Amino acid sequence: MKRKKKLKSVNTIPWQAEAVLNLIFIVWSVLCIVPFLLVLGVSFSSESSLNLQGYRVIPKELSFAAYDYVFSKSGMLLRAYGITIGATLSGTILSLIVTAMFAYPLSRKYFKYRKIFSFIAFFTMIFNGGAVSSYMVYTQILYMKNNYFVYILPYLMSAWNMILLRTFMTSSIPDDLVDAAKIDGAGEPKIFSKIVIPLCKPGLATVGLFTAIGIWNDWYTPSLYIKDTSMHNLQYMLYSMLTSAQYLKANMDKVGGSAGLMLANMPSEGIRMAMCIVTIGPIVLAYPFFQKYFVKGLTVGAVKG
Repeated sequence: MKRKKKLKSVNTIPWQAEAVLNLIFIVWSVLCIVPFLLVLGVSFSSESSLNLQGYRVIPKELSFAAYDYVFSKSGMLLRAYGITIGATLSGTILSLIVTAMFAYPLSRKYFKYRKIFSFIAFFTMIFNGGAVSSYMVYTQILYMKNNYFVYILPYLMSAWNMILLRTFMTSSIPDDLVDAAKIDGAGEPKIFSKIVIPLCKPGLATVGLFTAIGIWNDWYTPSLYIKDTSMHNLQYMLYSMLTSAQYLKANMDKVGGSAGLMLANMPSEGIRMAMCIVTIGPIVLAYPFFQKYFVKGLTVGAVKG
């Protein structure tokens, strides 16, 4: 009997090319990790070693002074963490609900006014009222000054996220599927909750990640609308601490004695890097969760027929 020839897959590449590609990705991964390791190393370095040796991945002189300064107000830090986590979770969930409910009708061709509402949403991306009018609306009409909801309201609806999700729904949910559900007796609320939302998990994960990062990193909103220090989120609290440290460092020549010596040795660079480490932790842990849906979105988008 003749032996059957083993068919070569059209997707295979020579091992030399595969080795080169693997090497490129390994080098690229290392280059992405090195800045984080450098920030971590600087946060554990003393101010004197940074002045003499510069930035190093492995600290020349180990010091925990930066973290001592950051955690000196541990009660305020934990409260700010709680406010930030609560605002990020609730704001992301509410934003996804509002964005999905706006995007779904605009993705359906049978919706009569979809072009009008799409134009209104797109128009807000080009023109906006500016900071003064926004401040007046938030403080004098919505009474959002010293209100926790002010952390959520600016991110509740984003025209960019809505258009992104609408495009995903248009390309991923065929009209025939919606028509079949209607023939079976399903109404729009049931179609939206039972069919649209499960099929849009990759798109929702992408929009949710954008929203969560925006809320988590927001320090500008509390600087305008939150005057009560007990209501500050993590970013603005650390920003205030960094500003105070820089002010003390700049005016250390006006302070004499042991206090002046202590200010001279204050690790200003280390404090800045330690704050990066403190704030980046939870948001980095969220990436693996969203990554699963990103991969699923790529595989679903690659299937035809």
